[in-house]
Amino acid sequence: MDPVVILALVAALVVVFLVAATVRIVPQARRYNIERFGRYHRTLQPGLNLVIPVADRINTRLDVREQVYSSDPRPVITEDNLVVNIDTVLYYQITDPRAAAYEVADYLQAIDQLTVTTLRNVIGSMDLEETLTSREEINSRLRAVLDDATGKWGIRVNRVEIKAIDPPATIKEAMEKQMRAERDKRAAILHAEGDRQAKILTAEGTRQKDILEAQGAQQAMILRADGEAKAVELVFQAVHRNNADAKVLAYKYLETLPHLAGSDNNTFWVIPGELTEAIRTVSRAFGEQAGEAPAPAAQGEEPGPAEEERRTPELDTGWSATLNAAEAADEAGKQAAAAVSDAKAEAEAAQSTAPRGRQAPGG
Repeated sequence: MDPVVILALVAALVVVFLVAATVRIVPQARRYNIERFGRYHRTLQPGLNLVIPVADRINTRLDVREQVYSSDPRPVITEDNLVVNIDTVLYYQITDPRAAAYEVADYLQAIDQLTVTTLRNVIGSMDLEETLTSREEINSRLRAVLDDATGKWGIRVNRVEIKAIDPPATIKEAMEKQMRAERDKRAAILHAEGDRQAKILTAEGTRQKDILEAQGAQQAMILRADGEAKAVELVFQAVHRNNADAKVLAYKYLETLPHLAGSDNNTFWVIPGELTEAIRTVSRAFGEQAGEAPAPAAQGEEPGPAEEERRTPELDTGWSATLNAAEAADEAGKQAAAAVSDAKAEAEAAQSTAPRGRQAPGG
């Protein structure tokens, strides 16, 4: 082969090597630390960068995006001497690539160990119940300590979260029993409160019902008494308007006696003591009517036609007046009975339409 060609190929290879060793392309969100002759020189930014071959070399390649680090469960002792296992999740970001590479040998291990020691200090001052209910306080105290310690390492801790707190199995069982007892207690309280409200509502409904029924009965009694009063008034007015005397009243008394035994359940009939007086009054009335007539003819003589005609109109006139008064009293009694029936009907209607008490729940 021609030596000139060989030299040209060697020169080309050297040029390619030099270009490859000189040009460095850094991706986005990456940082490269450059050392020149073993000493930190600068940090390459994303994009095209030029370095001196052989003199400059890349020491560390760092990702400056926010990253997540999850630690393994670590045993921690609480103030009441209970061992709990706690998992933590750490969100961090590299802010100074030079410090992250040269201020600490392994920043992840350093952060993990610092998290464990800080957790033991924080949890050691709390009992188990406070530990389980104070996650926000624990997170805040952890972040404050880690942010202060990792600032000189070029790392910013954005957030620290406790992923899990696992107490011992016996403590879990005791906590489950306690929670079950609390739930049973709340259920019993709610059930008793419901029963109390139901009884209160039932009593209130019964009271309203009794009040309304009493008011309806009161209105019915008032209407019934009003109707009876009107009936008595009508009878009284009818008697006085027709100028009924004791004979008419005695006649109506006798007329009413058969109604005393009108019921099917009566087994005997008690005759009032005034019955004989009423009969005597009626008999006296007929006797007086007969006594007002002229004396009869002598014994053995038949009364003449003129005397018979004169006595008959007088008897008829007295008897007609008595019958008219009796009929007027009878008509007044019927009107009074009708008025009493109407009053009773109105009272029953008022009682049936009276509003009932409020029904209790569950009734």
